[in-house]
Amino acid sequence: MPAQQTTPAAVVHDAGWRFPRHPRSPGRARSALLGQAAVWRLPDGPTETAVLLLSELVTNSCRHARVPPGRYIGVRCRVVGGRLRVEVSDADAALPERRRADPDDESGRGLELLDVLAEAWGAYRRACGIGKTVWFEVGGCGLPSQRA
Repeated sequence: MPAQQTTPAAVVHDAGWRFPRHPRSPGRARSALLGQAAVWRLPDGPTETAVLLLSELVTNSCRHARVPPGRYIGVRCRVVGGRLRVEVSDADAALPERRRADPDDESGRGLELLDVLAEAWGAYRRACGIGKTVWFEVGGCGLPSQRA
């Protein structure tokens, strides 16, 4: 039987990490994604966008998730068909809510950043019944041979 051919668009890279709900976790998540992006040879532009958005989502989970002690934040990153999808999961079932940040506010713009910088994003309650996942996708992450 001949070997099954895989099209470049079907190639999948997949990685995941768990972080404690701690003020250092956004920085650790950024470092993890930067390191993985280097291994996967992702271009700088989409990687920088993904790192910024990941930092926002992990920060939100650390600051706002109402969960029992000892719960972790899960991060999963996948590249499929030239798009990087990043998912951040926590044990709080409350979906993110938009708020209007005043010009002088130092926070409250995470969902606005997702709207502007991500090609797509959303949130859903996890099928296991515990918590939610907030995700986003950025394009331009094809294999080096696919990029112009």
